[in-house]
Amino acid sequence: MAAKSSQTMTIPTDAELIQAQADLWRHSLSYLTPMALSCAIQLGIPTAIHRLGGAASLPDLVGIYSLVPLSYLLVDGVRIDGDASQTALVLAVTSRHYMEAAMGLADWFKKDTAQPVPSPFEEVHGAALFEESMAVLDPECDKLFNEALAAHDHMGIGTILRECHGLFSGLQSLTDCCGGDGTTARSIVKAYPHIKCNVLDLPKVVDKASSDGSVNYVAGDMFHSIPPAQAVMLKLVLHFWGDEDCINILAQCKKAIPSREAGGKVIIIDIVVDSSLGQMFETQLLMDMAMMVYTRGRQRDENDWSSIFAKAGFSDYKIVKKLGVRGVIEVYP
Repeated sequence: MAAKSSQTMTIPTDAELIQAQADLWRHSLSYLTPMALSCAIQLGIPTAIHRLGGAASLPDLVGIYSLVPLSYLLVDGVRIDGDASQTALVLAVTSRHYMEAAMGLADWFKKDTAQPVPSPFEEVHGAALFEESMAVLDPECDKLFNEALAAHDHMGIGTILRECHGLFSGLQSLTDCCGGDGTTARSIVKAYPHIKCNVLDLPKVVDKASSDGSVNYVAGDMFHSIPPAQAVMLKLVLHFWGDEDCINILAQCKKAIPSREAGGKVIIIDIVVDSSLGQMFETQLLMDMAMMVYTRGRQRDENDWSSIFAKAGFSDYKIVKKLGVRGVIEVYP
């Protein structure tokens, strides 16, 4: 005879069952939301509405998709406060490449793999996200993700320049690590023309960058050497890496800057996970899961950040400001 459960199941009310059914469908079908968004972008709907002055001929469409702040980010060819369209980002994270990696998450958890553990993305596609070999293995995928990374990285610098007045004003020189095509660095130099700014990135990135002479491009690898400057900036870089790699990157940053008394600091613009942020906390958790699926990195809360700063040999840090899901951190030698 089967043993009876020691716990008595509470029968839900009709209202609870109805709500539970709705919740179940919402969670089960939530993947269709980004699919619908991707479809709208590929059909050019946001741009079409924008070209019609923010309204379309179909009243229902106008009611559903007027040009609210979110939709402005999806209009091609329009820069809002210097921020590029985010269509490339949406198309990347809703692509089959991302979906295939995420679908293998359960199998990935079950494997007993020696360190370092490859991400689900690596296992599915044969190379890490942004790895140079990806350009050979899947040129379409490589192009898609690099365009998405550029859009993601360029977002928000205008807000940071306005909200964090003292972040750059006292600097004479700055090195932007993984600065890509230099868009962020040029925005900083435009606001603070006295700053001598280096943009460090891999040779394949620097070779394609178009220079207007306002910043100095340096081809290199932040794991090996970083051009000396009063400050080094890591904008949306460290969340792609595990703790040990972050410690090594930060150690190179520390070598590149002078003492705190001479104004030396590392500027980090990245996610600071905070459970008090409501819906933004949910976004942070989803972004953490994305890092787990597609990279060997993760998102970090303040305790996590404090730990890797100390292990890299830094004496102190300050969270200058929290801007949405991101935080602006100064780290001192």
